[in-house]
Amino acid sequence: MASPHLNPLLEAVACLEEVWSDAGNAAELTRSQLLEAHRAMGLVQRRLDGIHAELAASIARESRPELGAASLAKEQGFRSPATMIAATTGGSTGDAARLVKVGEATAPRANLIGEALPPRYPQVQQAIGVGTLSAAAAALIVTLLDRARLKVGIERIGEAERLLVERAAGLSLDDVRKLVVHAEAWLDPDGVAPREDEARSRRSLTMFERDGSLHLTLQTDIASGAPIKAAIQAYVTATFQARAHVLDPDAPDSDRRTIPMLQADALAEICAHASGCDNGGLPLSGATVVVRVGLDDLAAGTGFATVDGVDEPVSISACRRMAAGGAIIPVVLGGAGEILDWGREKRLFTRAQRLALVERDGGCVMCGLPPQMTKAHHLRWWQRDAGPTDLDNGVLLCESCHHRVHDNGWEIRIEGRGYAARVWLIPPPNVDPNRTPRLGGRARYDIAA
Repeated sequence: MASPHLNPLLEAVACLEEVWSDAGNAAELTRSQLLEAHRAMGLVQRRLDGIHAELAASIARESRPELGAASLAKEQGFRSPATMIAATTGGSTGDAARLVKVGEATAPRANLIGEALPPRYPQVQQAIGVGTLSAAAAALIVTLLDRARLKVGIERIGEAERLLVERAAGLSLDDVRKLVVHAEAWLDPDGVAPREDEARSRRSLTMFERDGSLHLTLQTDIASGAPIKAAIQAYVTATFQARAHVLDPDAPDSDRRTIPMLQADALAEICAHASGCDNGGLPLSGATVVVRVGLDDLAAGTGFATVDGVDEPVSISACRRMAAGGAIIPVVLGGAGEILDWGREKRLFTRAQRLALVERDGGCVMCGLPPQMTKAHHLRWWQRDAGPTDLDNGVLLCESCHHRVHDNGWEIRIEGRGYAARVWLIPPPNVDPNRTPRLGGRARYDIAA
């Protein structure tokens, strides 16, 4: 009989087995079976992660340095528990070390007199145990909480743990990384400026020629890099928009450049333009950098600001420096959701509306592409539904997600008003029979929302 501790994992495996039914392989599954098997496999993997993290922590405990030659890992011929785990799983030592870290952070503890204590992060333990959180996502959360617990109180760490576990459920690892970045700024706003100064001190650009190519490696702080990223993305977006109007995309002379190629060409075009001071039709009309900050933070010089299309926050001092640049739009936000200042941009109605949508949505509300790669769309169509052109009827979507919404039966609803409103994505019944709303847009990563 299996241990009760393994029951959640065995239940997930049984679910996968039931879905697979009598199919010989995945190619024989129907679409509905394929989706169910895919979900069941994810649950199996996450629940297996929880058990594996426990085992990794126990292996690490039995391989602690003070045991010397009696260390479990050394007895098995490995120099560390991470190398032993990696050899068994076929993964990297880095992945194994993260698994140990999660296991140790979620393992039961005891005080000096042997009394039982709860795990360091009980909510992470519960989430990884039931399979709502993967080991990789848990490792990101644990790393942040460990780093911040020396600077903030234990109550604040507990609140952050709850919010992160709650928000991370159902997100990809890339999205969890974005969530953690926002959470770190929320937990330790005073730490943004020192991290920024450290990044700026490491800035560099190296160039060398080899095999007929010029190789560039650029590293810079977020504030300095934001205009570079915005300009390159604007060029790429303009190129894709031009491709959409080509009558025969399969023609021999059609543009087949990949995104990395387009980004390289964008940098070359921008530098050529700067050298000659001749516009030459360079497609950079969308290369606007928007930096937003709360009025109270701006006045007090505390907290942090955010930049559209960039995950890392910037300090208030960096925000002020950026706002002094001609290509930067500073957006100052009041406490009631209204936008108090749009910088030096002319306040044309359509321009202001798009900026307001950028402020609320942060980019494509479905897939998260940056604002430069989106368009404003009516929720109630302009022609078919006589939908008005106002903020409550507008949403930012990239071209691909726009087609998903119209072709596949997704619905979008706006809750609230102003920049603090939330966008909810309602999946069609074939995706989710319960049609459970999913948070979209900027709020998906805003830990304080």
